[in-house]
Amino acid sequence: MYPRQSLSPELIKKMRNIRLFVTDVDGVLTNGGIILDDDGKEYKQFQVKDGQIIAFLQQAGVRVGVISGRDVAAVKLRCEHMGADFHFHGVRDKLAKLREILIELKLELHQCGYMGDDLIDLEIISKVGFAAAPVDALPYVKDQVHYIASLEGGKGAFREVADRILEAKGVLPGLVKKLINRKVGR
Repeated sequence: MYPRQSLSPELIKKMRNIRLFVTDVDGVLTNGGIILDDDGKEYKQFQVKDGQIIAFLQQAGVRVGVISGRDVAAVKLRCEHMGADFHFHGVRDKLAKLREILIELKLELHQCGYMGDDLIDLEIISKVGFAAAPVDALPYVKDQVHYIASLEGGKGAFREVADRILEAKGVLPGLVKKLINRKVGR
């Protein structure tokens, strides 16, 4: 699976408390690259495994959302395909947007996890109950998070953190067993 970072009891407790997991896009769900064609249309590449885990987080009682500083049509479409509970784009003050969401959901910052990789993410990272970053995040971001994924952004980092959250909540082993033992109807 992933290189086994041991999770301290304190970190497991933080992960168990998560009822909302929010992520940035560029540098987390993508590798941060931007491809532009001659007409200015922007293209992104996403890791399918990152999207597949969202339904399982939701089944475990964790809402999943996206707050992006950029406003790109391809990202909106990907968020819809992944089944994110919400997604906001072109957001300059991510913490203010997160606070609005938390009020609506009747949750507190300590019940929220966030994954980011750059300057715009630091304010949220410093306030939430659990913060994570891909291994290729900027050093000053990695210095502020609770968990650094072993994978890079756009290469499964989000999935790794989601799996670890499900593991901390005690859900992942049963989920794996259930899927292995599920009978296929004919």
